[in-house]
Amino acid sequence: MTYNIMTSGVGGQGLMLVSNILGLACAEFGLNIRTAETHGLAQRSGAIYTHIRIGDKVFSPLIPYGEADVLMGMEAIESLRYIEFLKPNGTIILNNYLWYPVQSTFVRVKNHESSYVTIETILSQLKKVTQDIHLINALELANKAGNPLTSNVVLLGALATTNGFPIKIYQIEEVIPEVVPKKAIEANLKALRLGSESLN
Repeated sequence: MTYNIMTSGVGGQGLMLVSNILGLACAEFGLNIRTAETHGLAQRSGAIYTHIRIGDKVFSPLIPYGEADVLMGMEAIESLRYIEFLKPNGTIILNNYLWYPVQSTFVRVKNHESSYVTIETILSQLKKVTQDIHLINALELANKAGNPLTSNVVLLGALATTNGFPIKIYQIEEVIPEVVPKKAIEANLKALRLGSESLN
C-alpha cells in the first residue's frame, strides 16, 4: 500500500522541514519513503510544493495526478493550484491563510477597488473535488505553542491524525529534536500536539 502526501505553500513556510521530519521518521522506523521538492523562488515567497510517497512498492518520488491521499496546504491559493494531484474525496488539510502577491496588494491599496480572492471562494472550488476539508488557523495555534514559525508543524500534527497515515505521532515526536534547533524543540512538540488535537 502506498500513502501519498502533496504539500504546497510559499517560500519560507517550512514545507521542506515537514518533508525532512517525515523522511527521518520513516528512516528511523523502517518505512520506505520517496520525496521530491521544488524550491523555485522560495526565498522570494514564490510557490513551492513537495511530493511525499510512503510505501514498500514506491519507486518514483512523483505522485501521479489524482492519487494523493492528502493535500496539505500551507497557503490557500497554492492548495487550489495543485488540487489535480488529490484523489477524488481525498483529504485536504488547509491553513486558513492567504499570501497576497506584492503587485496585487499595490493595486488594491492604490485604487481601493481591486479585490483579491477569498478563502471562501477557494473552499468552494476545492469542494468540487472533496468534502473532506479541514480548515485550520495554524498561526493561532503556533502562537499558542510559543513560536509563530511552527505553523508547518501544526499542520503536520493534523496530518498525523488522518485515516491511513502510516506514521504514529509519537514517532514524529521522537525525530523532531533531531531536525529543529534545540531552542525550538519544545515549541515544535507543542505545535505538533495542538495540530493533532485540532481535528478532534
